[in-house]
Amino acid sequence: MIIKPDLEQVVAQEATLTFAAFDEAAAFSVGSAIRDIALDEGLGVVCDIRFWDRPLFYMALPGTTADNPEWVRRKANVVRRFGKSTYRMVLEHGAGEGRRALPADFGARPEEYVLAGGGFPLAVARVGIIGAITVSGIPEHEDHMLVVRGICRHLGVDHSQIGARWR
Repeated sequence: MIIKPDLEQVVAQEATLTFAAFDEAAAFSVGSAIRDIALDEGLGVVCDIRFWDRPLFYMALPGTTADNPEWVRRKANVVRRFGKSTYRMVLEHGAGEGRRALPADFGARPEEYVLAGGGFPLAVARVGIIGAITVSGIPEHEDHMLVVRGICRHLGVDHSQIGARWR
């Protein structure tokens, strides 16, 4: 069940997990951290890290399907349009199993946008959101936390301080 502290925690994660700078080397470092965690835990996921104008990092592990890149693309579109993590959007709009479309008044076509956790804003201090870090392949709160844990590993932040209740 989704509860208010979950939303507060996701908002805090977004505020905390910003980069001083971000480039191709940082994308490789974050993506590699996500890959290492996924391999250690036997998770079949796709990870995509991108600036809005181009991809920077992509990987797919055993257990993923042709659907996962589409989920990643649609999640990244949500991050770009709303400037929030996709799990935050899920919590704010009450999405659940079977309901993955944004509210009709958003005018967001389901083939382009999806309410599912795993997309996270790539934010640079004093610049803003410049892209997205996105994972697909496991339950949405775990997709979300895999991204959070990968960013934390790269930044040297203890993920238990900003997400102890999840994984």
